[in-house]
Amino acid sequence: MSTVNPNRFRAVMGAVCAPVTIVTTTGADGGPRGATVSSFTSLSLDPPLVGVAFDRRSALLADILAAGMFGVNLLGHGQDDLAVRFATRGADRFTADTTWFTDAGLPRLADATGWVACALERTVDAGDHLLLFGLVTGLSGTEQPPLVYARRTFGTHSRFTERPRPPITDQIAACAR
Repeated sequence: MSTVNPNRFRAVMGAVCAPVTIVTTTGADGGPRGATVSSFTSLSLDPPLVGVAFDRRSALLADILAAGMFGVNLLGHGQDDLAVRFATRGADRFTADTTWFTDAGLPRLADATGWVACALERTVDAGDHLLLFGLVTGLSGTEQPPLVYARRTFGTHSRFTERPRPPITDQIAACAR
C-alpha cells in the first residue's frame, strides 16, 4: 500500500508534458463517441501497439470495450478548443463545429494532425484505470506542431518549427522502402 498523498501525486505528475489526443469509437447506436485523453503512448513496433488509459467509470471505455476498436486523433497546436470540448462532461462533442468522417469504421476528426486506428488487443488492470493496448491497423499524419498539456496549460514543443527536417511525406516514403 502506497503512502503517497494522491493530491501531491497529481501535482507532481501534472508537470509531465503529455500529448493531447481525442480517442473515438462507435456507440451501440452507431453514433460517434469521443473524449480527450492525455494518457497515450507508443508501445511496440512489432507488432505496432499503442496504449491509452481510461478511468473505469468512463462511458467511452464501455463503448470501446463493446466495439472492440478505437481511433486516436492526435491534436495539433491551436486545437485547444477541440480538446476542451471533448473533455467537458455532458457537452455535445460532435456538433456542427466538429468536422469528422468515418475511417476504418471509426469517427475521425478532419483537422487532427495525426490518426491511429486500432483493434483492441488487450486490457490491463491499472488501479482506478484500465490500460488498453491497441493493435494499429491504420495511421496517417501531417507535419504540424503537436498539442501538449502540462500544469493545466496547453502548448507545443518550444522549438518544433525551428528544427530542420524532411517533410513527413518523405519520411513515410523512406519507411515504405
